[in-house]
Amino acid sequence: MEFQRRQDQILSQRKGQKRKLDDEHHDERQISAAPPTAHERAALLSDVSQQVNILESTFTWREADRSAAKRATHALADLAKNEEVVNVIVEGGAIPALVKHLQAPPLSDRVQKPFPCEHEVEKGSAFALGLLAVKPEHQQLIVDSGALAHLVDLLKRHNNGLTSRAINSLIRRAADAITNLAHENSSIKTRVRMEGGIPPLVHLLDFADAKVQRAAAGALRTLAFKNDENKNQIVDCNALPTLILMLCSEDAAVHYEAVGVIGNLVHSSPNIKREVLQAGALQPVIGLLGSCCSESQREAALLLGQFAATDSDCKVHIAQRGAVPPLIEMLQSPDVQLREMSAFALGRLAQDTHNQAGIAHNGGLVPLLKLLDSKNGSLQHNAAFALYGLADNEDNVSDFIRVGGVLRLQDGEFIVQATKDCVAKTLKRLEEKIHGRVLNHLLYLMRVSEKGCQRRVALALAHLCSADDQRQIFIDHYGLELLIGLLGSSNPKQQLDGAVALCKLANKASTLSPVDAAPPSPTPQVYLGEQYVNNATLSDVTFLVEGKRFYAHRICLLASSDAFRAMFDGGYREKEARDIDIPNIRWEVFELMMRFVYCGSVDVTLDIAQDLLRAADQYLLEGLKRLCEYTIAQDILLENVSSMYELSEAFNAISLKHACILFILEQFDKLSARPGHSLLIQRIIPEIRNYFVQTL
Repeated sequence: MEFQRRQDQILSQRKGQKRKLDDEHHDERQISAAPPTAHERAALLSDVSQQVNILESTFTWREADRSAAKRATHALADLAKNEEVVNVIVEGGAIPALVKHLQAPPLSDRVQKPFPCEHEVEKGSAFALGLLAVKPEHQQLIVDSGALAHLVDLLKRHNNGLTSRAINSLIRRAADAITNLAHENSSIKTRVRMEGGIPPLVHLLDFADAKVQRAAAGALRTLAFKNDENKNQIVDCNALPTLILMLCSEDAAVHYEAVGVIGNLVHSSPNIKREVLQAGALQPVIGLLGSCCSESQREAALLLGQFAATDSDCKVHIAQRGAVPPLIEMLQSPDVQLREMSAFALGRLAQDTHNQAGIAHNGGLVPLLKLLDSKNGSLQHNAAFALYGLADNEDNVSDFIRVGGVLRLQDGEFIVQATKDCVAKTLKRLEEKIHGRVLNHLLYLMRVSEKGCQRRVALALAHLCSADDQRQIFIDHYGLELLIGLLGSSNPKQQLDGAVALCKLANKASTLSPVDAAPPSPTPQVYLGEQYVNNATLSDVTFLVEGKRFYAHRICLLASSDAFRAMFDGGYREKEARDIDIPNIRWEVFELMMRFVYCGSVDVTLDIAQDLLRAADQYLLEGLKRLCEYTIAQDILLENVSSMYELSEAFNAISLKHACILFILEQFDKLSARPGHSLLIQRIIPEIRNYFVQTL
């Protein structure tokens, strides 16, 4: 499902983060600068070669050598903080020299304790290699040089029962280096496991030093990402109880790393997810929603969304344990990633009926609707998916409409197709629920609420209600007046909303073809047929048109319209006349009119339609009027709709008038930019009202 694919992308973006290799010293952060010039590069390469030579010649326990090696590792680490020069450092042969110093020099009988610079050189080497490993192309070079086995050994330096600040720093640097080496490198993640790196990292989660805990958790977090064998070994090493305890740590950095590890363990691993929940992780994770660390909040929200993905019971438990209010509060955070993850979690929770009502009741609707305006595609999609869930509960529909949710869904500019599809399904869900008690509640709101709410309800119902309920809503409960009132508003957006809603209402009410069936003639219609048109055979009346004779038959004319019946049966002089003069009608118009009288149908072209409409109106030929109106209606344009409307009024052309009204409603946005638009709208409002009253 497209929804799931997008959520998996989110997990990938969030969970593969490199450690930042930060230290208690602010100046140890990796920096970027301009690439070195050729001259600077040559000087730099010379400097690197000098430090490498020192490392290669000082692998002893002599105090001078150890001090020199320590300075050399620190110098290389300082250089490696600038990503632009990392390649030069590698080119200068630093990696093998640094890897060599990840282990202590061989002991001799002359070496006396305390050892000079004990742990310091190894720490400096691990730190420098971790910085070099930030670039993916260097990761394999470092591993192929044998670094992993040494780094794993460094993780165990505390096993002799001794601890010190130096040992703690060394272990932390080793864990950080493993993190960067394994970052987004599946083969190195596997190598770490094969070198035995996971058990000591899990063991370090219980370390007294919080920074060591964080470093170990950071490494495990990276190793667990998209590597099932690593995940299983981490769980088999009994990491879960300690990780869950770390979730409760007051140290934000500790619980951030812990929730990250658990998130990666759970991702796409239903069995581990079950173990994590059984181990008691749910409540501590919910507690992290209130953390002072926004990153921990974000990871907790993401993890809750993973917990709720497929297990309906877990969805309910998450809500029962108090997750919904803080998640809703997070929707309004200035941190876009926090909003994104909280919307993700609420979207998963909203697939449960009871949670749907709870999320809406706790105020989740409005902030989720606001997120639809985001320019962030993932955030927008997460909000849309949550709203899709909320729309499934009848108890939410009235609130959805009351706060303007339907208009937001209709007016939104959605970035990805999956979001567009989700919004369309949400509107369909709402439409399916507009009946029974939901409809009654909406009608109540439309009757007693403040004006703005009444209008929002009327607008939504115009789009969502069934044709069978239109009369009840818009005539009996005066919804039509609310929509027409919007047309008269001074607010252009309200005018447009009203026009669009009326157009939708009209389209639902009927097919609304501009040509309607003509009313039946009072007497049965007689059609003599094409062969008698202007045929002197049996003709008993002649019309003079533009000086030419047109032969006709009274029986056919009497049956065609009240005008001809009055002419021949009434007290007019034409009753006894043999020749009847027809002024003000062109021959081709009169001939086409008579062809309709004799045949019941004619092809009306645009060039003659308006003159023919005038003649048909004069002689009360309603069927011919409809044909003319239909042809004329095909030519309604932005430029001529006003004159077309005047034409319909002049000849009482009801179908043409209705076609003009529908065109004005459909093209309201474009017409609003034209001069005279507001006067035209005010002019046709009474006719719009009459049209809908008749139609509904």
